[in-house]
Amino acid sequence: MPVASPSPVVLVTGAARRIGAAIARHLHAQGYAIALHYRDSENDAIALRDTLEATRPGSTLLLQADLAQHDAAESLVARTVEHFGRLDGLVNNASTFFPTPIGSATQGQWSTLFDANARAPFFLAQAAAPHLRARQGSIVNITDIYGERPLRDHSAYCMCKAALLMMTRSLALELAPDVRVNAVAPGAILWPEHEVVDGARQAAIVARTPLARTGTPEDIAEAVYWLLASARFTTGEVVHVDGGRLLAN
Repeated sequence: MPVASPSPVVLVTGAARRIGAAIARHLHAQGYAIALHYRDSENDAIALRDTLEATRPGSTLLLQADLAQHDAAESLVARTVEHFGRLDGLVNNASTFFPTPIGSATQGQWSTLFDANARAPFFLAQAAAPHLRARQGSIVNITDIYGERPLRDHSAYCMCKAALLMMTRSLALELAPDVRVNAVAPGAILWPEHEVVDGARQAAIVARTPLARTGTPEDIAEAVYWLLASARFTTGEVVHVDGGRLLAN
């Protein structure tokens, strides 16, 4: 039987890079122990783990898993609890994004998008729920403003993020009063890595954003921390960290 960590423990999926890494760093700086999930970015994950361990030894756990595998969710939660002895938070950050223009979308693309963006978060939440109940814990899902409004040529992605939004609200009702479930919906934070976004399109997106700039991964991390640690009377809500862009489109 593991000895429970003296620090609150949060499992962050897709934590090796980009927004996930910013979330992990920010939560760690606030005193959390972090289970760092990654799929392929092993070198980035190890570098992040080493950086966090240098400031607080024994405060991280590195977990590799492909969330498309149907036993991955249960395994990630079980390994986290086995190592730390507790689980206080789950951040469903891991995501897959690519276009699926109607007329050329495939069954495989559909499965890839829904596995990462809807199915895995649901089963992670289900596996984590008993442990979170024991700690009066919290779930934060990283959705997208495109779960509430369409993005051309990305219908399957938009649909699965809409499913994640409904999951947030449904589980907030189902897991209350012991577990709070909320979401953060980013706007323009980081441009897609595997999709060319030309400068003119980037400028047009910023021009439609009331705050007239892109956000930063740290903006998302701060919202996640607030929902996990401070928003004690907030559940089933979506915090839009988009510079007001949803209002203007």
